[in-house]
Amino acid sequence: MKNGRHPGRAALFGLLLIGGLTAAAPARAPELVALTRIETGQWQLKEPGAAATVRSLCITDAAVLLQLGHSGAQCSRFVIADTPDTATVHYTCPGAGHGRTTISLETPRLLHIQTQGIAAGAPFDLDYEGRRIGACPAKVVAIH
Repeated sequence: MKNGRHPGRAALFGLLLIGGLTAAAPARAPELVALTRIETGQWQLKEPGAAATVRSLCITDAAVLLQLGHSGAQCSRFVIADTPDTATVHYTCPGAGHGRTTISLETPRLLHIQTQGIAAGAPFDLDYEGRRIGACPAKVVAIH
């Protein structure tokens, strides 16, 4: 103890101050560069070379493409790669499973998605080709 000061107390106060400032900041996931290049609108996803059903999505936020195996689930994400043409993310959904998705852009209207993981206790491994086919359909509002 020098000059009546307690170095441990000052360090503790500094940590509390920093921790308090960190806790006050809103938590927001960073926007991935590749996802910002994807055009919003109506998209079709299909497995290349497969006669499987085409999946149609109205995309207003390209981040939904990261969790195709866990659509709508609240998941934490860890960014593995983030370049203008590729985004790779590992995500964990408490109680629902986890996955890893890579999105590769050829153009803002054509992309490839490879996703794999565990959902509902079962493994999945999917490859999609995504194409933007136009604007999202207008919502119909019924007037009574």
